[in-house]
Amino acid sequence: MTDAHSVIERGTTETRGDEHVLRFTLRLPHPVPRVWAAVASSEGLARWLGAADPFEPYIGGAVTLRLAPAGQETEVRTVSGTVTAWDVERVAEYTLDSGRGRTRFHLEPPRGEDVVLRFTNEFRGDDARRLDRLTDWHSRFERLAAALDGEAAAGPDRPPAGWRELRESYGADDGGKQF
Repeated sequence: MTDAHSVIERGTTETRGDEHVLRFTLRLPHPVPRVWAAVASSEGLARWLGAADPFEPYIGGAVTLRLAPAGQETEVRTVSGTVTAWDVERVAEYTLDSGRGRTRFHLEPPRGEDVVLRFTNEFRGDDARRLDRLTDWHSRFERLAAALDGEAAAGPDRPPAGWRELRESYGADDGGKQF
């Protein structure tokens, strides 16, 4: 079993006005095809993020995600968008409606046994939304690590108190905010 704390680096943000770019780096001890399938296929996304249907894996393709609850969310949220970048086993990028913005997964060649996954999410919103997003993505990446390890990852990944503690920790250090 992978220790999620050792694979997920603390998220950071870059902010200009109400525009935010979240960044996470994950070091995943799994082969590239397995990690790629988890972030760039409807079956893989369903195991840790939410159902993806339709999911058309090419630039300009449609994508609709039914996002599983994370942290404070209590119901599944449906968001639609477009695949805006696609390079098999390297880059999968989705630009989503409903204020979710651009979400990008970039896999780097393995370093030893680990695949490095660099994640960015660009969106607009206030500072509270930025902190919520940092916390939600961190929680979701814990589910990704569990799913890659073959563990059941459906449903909320942490009780609300744990989500609040994680959010408070991001707020205390300002989420690595850069201007």
